[in-house]
Amino acid sequence: MVEHNGAAPPVPGLVLAAGTGRRLGGRPKALLPFRGGLLVEHAARVLREGGCAPVHVVLGAAAAQVRERATGLGGCVLVDNPDWARGMGSSLRVGLESLAPLGAPAVLVGLVDQPGIGPDTVARLLAAAAPVSPGTLAAAGYRGRRGHPVLFGADHWPAIAACATGDQGARAYLKSHESSITLVECGDIAAPYDIDTPADLRLLSDDLPSAETG
Repeated sequence: MVEHNGAAPPVPGLVLAAGTGRRLGGRPKALLPFRGGLLVEHAARVLREGGCAPVHVVLGAAAAQVRERATGLGGCVLVDNPDWARGMGSSLRVGLESLAPLGAPAVLVGLVDQPGIGPDTVARLLAAAAPVSPGTLAAAGYRGRRGHPVLFGADHWPAIAACATGDQGARAYLKSHESSITLVECGDIAAPYDIDTPADLRLLSDDLPSAETG
């Protein structure tokens, strides 16, 4: 767990966990079992232990089941996205809207389906971007390629929300602002694989290396 010295308030975290798992045969990724719990619980714990607070989790497909079964989301703010079927972009917009009243300078966004990314990655990104400001734009990098999590300063939120459509999320915005992104290399401590297809389910095995060792 990352300790805070009181110099600055923690940055809130946002987990996008609303998808239906279409390529997994309709199995919502949030409900996939992982290390004795659910994948959504792991994703939220990674942000919390990496230093984010509070953590908002956007739910969509099987939201009622997630609320019932995910007992490890205590302390998180669960946000329903009624338009989850329209893609990740709608979840990102709903998540940013839920965070707006906090007046936070930035948000760190993670995805539910990347269990190879652990708290060390979150902590490294936050430390590298400090002091976090509304103008901050930073992302974890893996061998020089941009990946997740991503840190969005609040000044960027309106434009991100405006262009977040379909399954693109903030991809278009990030691509158009590539030169402004602080890329923080994390390939030595994390593996950014996605759980997208039935073949990927093997990556949820407890026999695989921990997130921190990749």
